[in-house]
Amino acid sequence: MNTKVSVVQCTDYLKVKDAIKEALDLIGGLESIVSPGSRVLLKPNVLAIKQPEAAVNTHPAIVSAMCQLVKEVGGIPVVGDGSGVTSSDSTATAKALKASGIEEAAFNCGAELINFETSGFIEVDVPGAKQFPRLHIAKAVTEADVIISLPKLKTHELTLYTGAVKNLFGAIPRKDRKAAHYLEDRDLFGDAVVDIYSFIRPHLAVMDGVIGMEGDGPSAGIPISAGVIMASYDCVALDLVASELIGFDPLQIPTNKAALSRGFGTENPEIVGVPLEKVKIKFKMPTGGVLALMPRFLRRTLRKHFTVKPFINTSVCTLCKACVLNCSVDAIDEKNGSLKINEEKCIQCYCCRELCPVHAVEIKKSLLVKIMTRGK
Repeated sequence: MNTKVSVVQCTDYLKVKDAIKEALDLIGGLESIVSPGSRVLLKPNVLAIKQPEAAVNTHPAIVSAMCQLVKEVGGIPVVGDGSGVTSSDSTATAKALKASGIEEAAFNCGAELINFETSGFIEVDVPGAKQFPRLHIAKAVTEADVIISLPKLKTHELTLYTGAVKNLFGAIPRKDRKAAHYLEDRDLFGDAVVDIYSFIRPHLAVMDGVIGMEGDGPSAGIPISAGVIMASYDCVALDLVASELIGFDPLQIPTNKAALSRGFGTENPEIVGVPLEKVKIKFKMPTGGVLALMPRFLRRTLRKHFTVKPFINTSVCTLCKACVLNCSVDAIDEKNGSLKINEEKCIQCYCCRELCPVHAVEIKKSLLVKIMTRGK
């Protein structure tokens, strides 16, 4: 497989189509994977019900540009995703697609819009899986001729970084997502995400790095101008370069490690376009990131003393119970009209923080973590 990764500077969403076209031409062009009449699934990151300026979701300008470019080479663009669950009914994805501007982008381009949450899933076997030999995959994914991942350049409290491979997490239903988080270990979670990737294997990834997110991503972080569009036919190669671009060690990212260990991608992809040194930028690490950098045996040995635990600020909480719905270990209880996290049951996966619409879930560091992260 062609594992080239292109890097193109772009600081304005009004100019992303030209930047994406340049990035694609640098690696071989869109026509090399899209034939006339091909059904092309564009999979953005539509994590939450947030406006584009929040930098939580893939920007609608990226989706619009890709729809246009797919049509120009004769393909049929289809836009689809499944968001994080924020309510007991099945409206979260629909609301997120609308708020993010992606619904309008798809409509204006004449592209079909598919809500994974309501369009159905198919149970599949996953050969060579490390954690999930059987998974439920969105029907739209299995019906596409070409799959293109459109991730957002962001940090992640559980995996340090989230990109093209992790973006496929949105293609499985809530019960499978909860089971993955229940694994209680970053490396095992990385294996679970790569199980999904091993089955889906997108033909292309185009990274929205115009405005990224640093700090406590993927939803509670801070928007930051990174000024890049990146593209690769290999999702793992793109993630290795993108994580290095934001100042992280690519081999410390659980999904990168898991993918490389199974022979996906290459540890040293070829970078074309703008040299990485010219666009490198240091993203603030997520609060829980220090735990991700510890060896697994230390995480287990020092677990009670080396913690970054979430807690619910009841003065901010609106009792929407998104945290309750997404907690894989049922560690959140309602007592006397307020929600509280059971610290003994909590596995520090941070799903409650990731999907709280009002950012009411905050972080409490143990003394040892405070000492080690002082000044960071």
